[in-house]
Amino acid sequence: MSQLWAMNISEASSLIHAHEISPIELVESHLERIETTDGRLNSFITVLADEATELAKEATQDVSSGRELGPLHGIPIGLKDLYDTAGTTTTIGSQIYRDRIPSSDATVVAKLRKDGAIIIGKLQMHEFA
Repeated sequence: MSQLWAMNISEASSLIHAHEISPIELVESHLERIETTDGRLNSFITVLADEATELAKEATQDVSSGRELGPLHGIPIGLKDLYDTAGTTTTIGSQIYRDRIPSSDATVVAKLRKDGAIIIGKLQMHEFA
């Protein structure tokens, strides 16, 4: 497994924009790490592997063609399950909302997506934060 998951955002962003790594490689590294550790850590409620992989492919093409959206472009981000994410179950850590799928993104999620961040999954949290 690649150790790209261990980099901080600044390091990863610099390497992506210098064309030394691709968003695909970075996302795959994070997904592998989640797969190998989350069984015992139970950090994620939802892993968006397919969506993250597709977005990483798009970000890789964008960066390769010079269309860069900023420092978060191509960076995988895990979101606390508090933030509404359109089309993705958002439970707010509660069984009451286990089937809740918002139709729109929270402002912070919309801004992250606009800047090219890749939502890799929804993280566990205490009920109602």
